Amino acid sequence: MQSDALAAIRCDRGWEEAASGAKDDRPVLLDLLSHLRAGDTLVVWRLDRLGRSLKHLGETVEDLQRRGAARLSAR
Repeated sequence: MQSDALAAIRCDRGWEEAASGAKDDRPVLLDLLSHLRAGDTLVVWRLDRLGRSLKHLGETVEDLQRRGAARLSAR
């Protein structure tokens, strides 16, 4: 369902994390974040896909804002 929803809105590029969101080691998420540039929009299926906890989600959103890639869209 996630892939179909993102394809329907024509995302330019996608990342799939096989690791559990509860784990600290999420190499695919780190790779995704390293590719974001100012003005980019990050689209996630649900916000819980981005952060492993509310605190982690807040830290990630703050990091996106600092980078200028603050547009976040949850589908």
